[in-house]
Amino acid sequence: MRLQKFLAHSGIASRRAAEELIRQGRVTVNGRVVSEMGVTVDPSRDTVKYDGQPVRRTGRKHYLLLNKPRGVISTLSDPEGRRTVKDLLPPRLGRLYPVGRLDWDAEGALLLTDDGELSHRLAHPRYGVERTYHVKLRGDVGEELLARVRRGPRLEDGDTRPEGVRLLRSTKTSSWVTLTLREGRSHEVKRIFLAVGRPVQKLLRVSFAGLKLGRLKPGESRSLTAPEVEKLRLAGKE
Repeated sequence: MRLQKFLAHSGIASRRAAEELIRQGRVTVNGRVVSEMGVTVDPSRDTVKYDGQPVRRTGRKHYLLLNKPRGVISTLSDPEGRRTVKDLLPPRLGRLYPVGRLDWDAEGALLLTDDGELSHRLAHPRYGVERTYHVKLRGDVGEELLARVRRGPRLEDGDTRPEGVRLLRSTKTSSWVTLTLREGRSHEVKRIFLAVGRPVQKLLRVSFAGLKLGRLKPGESRSLTAPEVEKLRLAGKE
């Protein structure tokens, strides 16, 4: 099979992302760096490595929901030596990759899987997968500010389309607001509130693609049920 397809089936990345890894020279076949498309491999005979680590085609796929704590990086490694989500995962499951990212100082629902194709579809803005957040802001929040958020502030990379924007609770010193987005743009929630003059103090993603945190405490994770995985597949086809 083609090399990029093999990488996708092994859970390394989606086919498109695998092609980029190949172009970057990060993949070898039988000790030779491959940087061009069109190479085919025989999984039973050829030795494929990604960043020097052997790649093996996996059978059963794994799907994990993690309640990512603050201060943890949404990657499997960090050149600065900071704590990553890999440090929180059961070693027996092998390499699971985050679907999208949560900022270092954000917390909440993060899906991890070795299903590269599904991961790509869920993270792609084309499919409009729901992400719901609870946002802490300084001071009281009035209806005028909520209306500005509902209208969707225009950011440097285009218009925003928040859904379900409402006040959860408010005091004189702080307020919690909930909203749902269907895109995975970088720092989008923070940039939306900064655009209306209210920097985010705390950010919690309470659900992703319909998967809710439930009783998961920060740092805890659980495997998805078969019905939940099927719902994810349907969400990635809409």
